[in-house]
Amino acid sequence: MNVEHLRSIQGVINRMAQVSFILKGWTVTIVVAMIGFAANTSMPWLGLLTLFPSLLFGGLDAYYLRQERLYRCLYEMVRLDSDGKVIPSFSMNTKPCEGEVGSWWRTLLRPTIGCFYGVIVLLAVIIVIFLYINTGDGGR
Repeated sequence: MNVEHLRSIQGVINRMAQVSFILKGWTVTIVVAMIGFAANTSMPWLGLLTLFPSLLFGGLDAYYLRQERLYRCLYEMVRLDSDGKVIPSFSMNTKPCEGEVGSWWRTLLRPTIGCFYGVIVLLAVIIVIFLYINTGDGGR
């Protein structure tokens, strides 16, 4: 077993997890700022623009989560392959893991992605409706 190969793969996995964490932070920050702007300008319909970054970052997060899972699969394959016949040394090709990891769409619907971004979208829509109802001119 090549320990350096495993360290290389683990480094990629760590970077993917870090990007996912950063995307979630940016999503919350941007959505809160946009809703605050919509509330302060008395134009609640602007809050619907929060759907764009939520869906965009959710899609990116699903991509990075899928990549992370592909590399975890590769890590396991390298770890279990002690004689070096199946996986070439220092290969970072995740193609052999494609069948074992769900598609981007399946990853998007996983609880770690779907629940987080779904709750953000739902709360944004509820807040926009609340703001629309509570503005004196109906949001116009």
